[in-house]
Amino acid sequence: MMLTLTPIASEAIRQLSAQTDDPEASGIRIAPGPETPEGTALELSLVEEPEPEDEKIAEDGATVYLEPHVAGFLDDKVLDAQVEEGRVTFLVRDEDILDAEDFASPNGKAG
Repeated sequence: MMLTLTPIASEAIRQLSAQTDDPEASGIRIAPGPETPEGTALELSLVEEPEPEDEKIAEDGATVYLEPHVAGFLDDKVLDAQVEEGRVTFLVRDEDILDAEDFASPNGKAG
């Protein structure tokens, strides 16, 4: 398993990468951020090339580079994005939660 991207996340990453000098190699890099009382935050940054140890995920023309310490944590996760007023917010979700929502019937009970 590895991190997967929703179509919205892929599109957002492609648009961000297109603004760089090297869109082909550019992508979003996910790395550990500052530690908080809730745990270690994840930092996303737009980069033009990966760090030497990064894992690369390429999906639908979008590239994500994972810092080695977060790669294992994100193995079974989904990277999603929301776009509001031109601002992109990336979200990491559990894959099984998305699956459960996909198969729920309109009345909220699994059919």
